[in-house]
Amino acid sequence: MTQHQSQYYLDYNATCPQLPEVTQAMREVVETAFGNPSSLHWAGRNARRKLDDARDAMAKFFHVESGSVVFTSGGTESNNMVIQGVIAGFESGHIVLSAIEHPAILQAVEQWCARFSGWSFTTVKPNKDGKVEAHTLMQACTDDTKLVCLMWANNETGVIQPVFEVAQACREKHILCFVDAVQALGKLDVNLDKLGADFVSFSAHKIGGPRGVGALIQKRGRKLESLMIGGGQERGRRSGTEYVAGAYGFAVALGVLDYTRAQSVRDDFEAKLKQAIPKVAIFGEGNARTANTSMFCVPGLEGETLLMQMDLMGFAVASGSACSSGKREPSHVLLAMGAPDVQARSSLRVSFGVDADESVVDALLQGLLKVQERLKKMSGRG
Repeated sequence: MTQHQSQYYLDYNATCPQLPEVTQAMREVVETAFGNPSSLHWAGRNARRKLDDARDAMAKFFHVESGSVVFTSGGTESNNMVIQGVIAGFESGHIVLSAIEHPAILQAVEQWCARFSGWSFTTVKPNKDGKVEAHTLMQACTDDTKLVCLMWANNETGVIQPVFEVAQACREKHILCFVDAVQALGKLDVNLDKLGADFVSFSAHKIGGPRGVGALIQKRGRKLESLMIGGGQERGRRSGTEYVAGAYGFAVALGVLDYTRAQSVRDDFEAKLKQAIPKVAIFGEGNARTANTSMFCVPGLEGETLLMQMDLMGFAVASGSACSSGKREPSHVLLAMGAPDVQARSSLRVSFGVDADESVVDALLQGLLKVQERLKKMSGRG
């Protein structure tokens, strides 16, 4: 939790403030390794060494080969690389994905399947607590299924999905498995050797790294048609001059933050919230969730107004994904879970930082109660 005077930042699932050690490391790379890593002269070699160091560090952290790491501009590009890359690599096929995937996967699958004749997809809904059952997802596969997509942890509810079961089932059926692990990093053990998925996407800014940097982990032997055509960087998988300082900053950020320490704070907040507002709905609490995430709905309060009122009181909280250009739409995740439209429009998400404590919980709860009382009076119900 980052606090400045009476302001509280509680939106770490959207982005994390960049770590000081990351900023310092990137500054040194910018100053000392400014060359193009594809150039053969000394400046280019300096940059190439830093890029290779970053790739090796990430491979070690994720328990994969260095050659499996592809640097990208972020999770959205990594996700699109897999979707378009798989579709372009076959004449026809079928994709199975969960209904709670990030829009960078849901919309990419929808649009690319529409553009390529012979392709179709099936979305699978979660249970009422936000978990997609592995057997239900795999039952949607057909003889023509080429790819199964399931996120590791949901960005809105924090519910952890059965990616290990799905990855194993995909191996047995010889179907490619893609895991969006953007929200898992820093919160779960991301040993990719144990996971065994074919493709896994990450984003640096969720763990205190720089914005505009991501990674796609592509298992050896798995091929993708390239999304970016040009100079053939990243072993021909992603053309374009690499962002060396950003890649290095991403590697430095790995393993620094441990969001699991926020679980006691999250649990304390939810217990006090249910005591103060007994009719509150907390989404996903019946399943294992990432430790820092709480998504809830206060009955009778319109979501956008509540969000704005909390902002005026200095609380940076969210409603659903932060990647929708500020548009206020009902949460597709909550709708897929079977929540009524009014709840899907009125939910709030709090995602705590690693340094949150009891004082943050108390301030947040007091703020919610004050806003609730204020809005009741404004509506004439107070």
